Amino acid sequence: MADQESILKNEVIRVGKHLYAQGLAVAKSGNISAKLDQENILITASQSFLGSLDSEDIVKVNLESKKSESTRNPSSELPLHRLVYKNFPSKVVIHCHPPLVNGYFAVSSNLKALTFETKFYLGEVPIISQDTPTVTRPDQVVKALKTNNLVVLKNHGVVAISGNFDQALSLVEALEEAVRTAALARLFDKKVLDDLDKPLKERLESDQVYEMFSPEHIQAIVDLVNKDEFMSSKGKQLDLTLKLAIALEESDKAYKFNFEKGRIIRLDQDKEAPFIISASDDIWKQVFSGSLDPFVAVTQGKMSLQGQLGQLSRWYVPFSRLFEIFKQVRFK
Repeated sequence: MADQESILKNEVIRVGKHLYAQGLAVAKSGNISAKLDQENILITASQSFLGSLDSEDIVKVNLESKKSESTRNPSSELPLHRLVYKNFPSKVVIHCHPPLVNGYFAVSSNLKALTFETKFYLGEVPIISQDTPTVTRPDQVVKALKTNNLVVLKNHGVVAISGNFDQALSLVEALEEAVRTAALARLFDKKVLDDLDKPLKERLESDQVYEMFSPEHIQAIVDLVNKDEFMSSKGKQLDLTLKLAIALEESDKAYKFNFEKGRIIRLDQDKEAPFIISASDDIWKQVFSGSLDPFVAVTQGKMSLQGQLGQLSRWYVPFSRLFEIFKQVRFK
């Protein structure tokens, strides 16, 4: 039976071939790594062709000492990979140079999401400026990865992290497809607009600042939801009637929204509900500040959901509005 190192090397080889076959990595561009154990990672060697890797092209490196017994040098992006593993529980990192993504973000500062799949699985993809062929400011990439498991490096490709290679690959492929869709839409209409975002109002300014996750903070959100015409309209149209709880991990703080046709008819301080979204204090701060989309956070494993995400997705439009309202209430 093959040992874990051999199994992981074969996985890296498989991913490299897949990236090459899909046109997401060419020549000697890109690098891949996987966490072998708490002390070591496997990473592609410098000057490797991802499309034709063999076991000798994959280097075992100690995370702390950066030392390797291989005669090959690890990828020049080793500092970025090491920093990812030190800051996240992720087990794999993919860095590649998708051509459509590179072309799109060379001339655009944000992703034009034209499909529900793009909004649902990718959300707001952070973009990091890149001035050199190698990532010289990996700390900025790590900061961006705290809001999304996928980050664009302007003029330099993408970085995807996850618990396994298939999930990381799906993020890269989904972004390339989203860019392809936006490019095709522009061929048909140069003034492409995303009508889904039109009803979303500008952020409301308020002098009131609440303690995050306090009863007053959540009640202020409820009050705005029940005053919102778009929530009311879409809630009735889509029959948004359910119980949804939000919970703060490692505490007893939880709130249950009792929705009836888009209105919150009652707010309870418990999590006895068929749908429960829970996360750490740091993640909720990102959600309430608007830097992290809860749908994306759930699909990427940053937030935990009890209940079927597919059932919630039927109310994607009003829930997107709900999350916009979250960030209208100031907190500390």
